Amino acid sequence: QVQLAESGGGSVQAGGSLRLSCAVSGYPHMNTYMAWFRQIPGKEREGVAVMYTDGSTAYAESVKGRFTISMDSAKNTLYLQMNSLKPEDTAMYYCAVDPRPRNIERVVSTPEGWLDWYHWGQGTQVTVSS
Repeated sequence: QVQLAESGGGSVQAGGSLRLSCAVSGYPHMNTYMAWFRQIPGKEREGVAVMYTDGSTAYAESVKGRFTISMDSAKNTLYLQMNSLKPEDTAMYYCAVDPRPRNIERVVSTPEGWLDWYHWGQGTQVTVSS
């Protein structure tokens, strides 16, 4: 059974940093897409950052230069380093994994980017105060 468990969320002031973690267990695929999404109540879930096993990455325009997605294969853990946080980054953050081919730029640039992902974590809340 595939399980994803996010951690690392919390409350910070604007300009601060957080690192989110997503521990993945029971996942049988060596080559896979991994992503972070976020959602504000009443709004669609949006792609924040995505990467493929080969190291290729894509970021939403709103987080480029501030957020970094990475993977520690030895620990089966996906990370999202978030620096220079802004109040508009406040959201519930979710990690997701899926082995099926996709355009990673579209994951973070289209409203449908969050659709068709097999496995999701339960989410971790990030709150940034001004």
